[in-house]
Amino acid sequence: MGIRAQMRGRMRDEFPIFRAHPELIYLDSAATAHKPKCVIDALTQFYAEEYATVHRAIYRGSLKATEKYNETRLLAAKFLNAEPNEIVFTRGTTDAINLVAQSYGRTFLKPGDEILISQMEHHSNIVPWQMVAEQTGAKLRWIPMNPQGCLEWEGWITPKTKLIALAHISNVTGTINPIREIGKAAHAVGAKLLVDGAQAAPHLKIDVQALDCDFYAFSGHKCYGPTGVGVLYGKKELLEQMPPVQGGGDMIERVDFEESTYQMPPLRFEAGTPLIGPVIALKSALEFVMKHRDPSHEQKLLAHATQRLLAIPGLKIIGEAPEKGPILTFQIEGVHPLDLATLLDLKNIAIRSGHLCAQPLLRCFGLEHAARVSFGIYNTLEEADFFADALQEVAAIAHY
Repeated sequence: MGIRAQMRGRMRDEFPIFRAHPELIYLDSAATAHKPKCVIDALTQFYAEEYATVHRAIYRGSLKATEKYNETRLLAAKFLNAEPNEIVFTRGTTDAINLVAQSYGRTFLKPGDEILISQMEHHSNIVPWQMVAEQTGAKLRWIPMNPQGCLEWEGWITPKTKLIALAHISNVTGTINPIREIGKAAHAVGAKLLVDGAQAAPHLKIDVQALDCDFYAFSGHKCYGPTGVGVLYGKKELLEQMPPVQGGGDMIERVDFEESTYQMPPLRFEAGTPLIGPVIALKSALEFVMKHRDPSHEQKLLAHATQRLLAIPGLKIIGEAPEKGPILTFQIEGVHPLDLATLLDLKNIAIRSGHLCAQPLLRCFGLEHAARVSFGIYNTLEEADFFADALQEVAAIAHY
């Protein structure tokens, strides 16, 4: 059986990219996921046949666009087990975290308060809190990791803690954090919990009621949807207390020369003409994830790839938590990750290399750069084997 036949899984056929490039083995879904035909069709149909603005007109095209736009908000609420008025459309996880930092953080944090993040955070869940700490006088503290990549969080939440911001799944170690337990401890001292769900939303069934988090953010493009759109969940009572961070059209109730009043959430946080097409196509992406998401398959891929990689001389996996998402970050002694990624690309295998937008985490392991593979809904066991064989080969070449 040829390599094309081996790697052509049923799910791959849903993605036009693999029809255009049948030899491609894509192992970088943690960075961004490819798009199924249903998402591409939804976006194309809107721009080609249905394009109109939303919320601003009464002609039929605008009413239809508004209806479809609102349907995505309803589905995003279902996706997270939230209410529609608790769903804010953003440009992505980064934008959502910055919104909370600049709205909730700047409004409610003060000198002496503590913001608690962890050593495993993506830069997008570090830099916004550094900014808001400087703006408010609050203190930023870090929960440490152990050598397995698990958070040693107990004892770090104190009465001074006012806001905790944590990744649901680390984009480097793949660690799945105990969000519900941390949230319970946070609320016991009156703190709020924000969860960076960028890596979790494509793989886990998210229930913000069960997690009892105060904010949850994720990106559309990691959930097989368009780039430039994301979702922020916020508890209704918190969103209603938060001021907007951008002013403009659609977020206002009334504008006078002297002052303006604002819409109720979520519209008060969605200034300007929104990302209409991407939001509408996001509905197709979330439907696709809800229908086809298969954590057991991804765990099989993770376990199989882990076993294969550990057999490669000099290879060390970064993060060995007992509960992990489908992410494997590694280093091979004496081989630069950039060389690995370049040589693998020559074999049509796409992996990530570099600091992975998590420099503090890598430095905890004594690294500045690493290589990462991450699995998506379209990956197969045959691909994992082909990758492992190729990695062993290119590592040997790179040593010379």
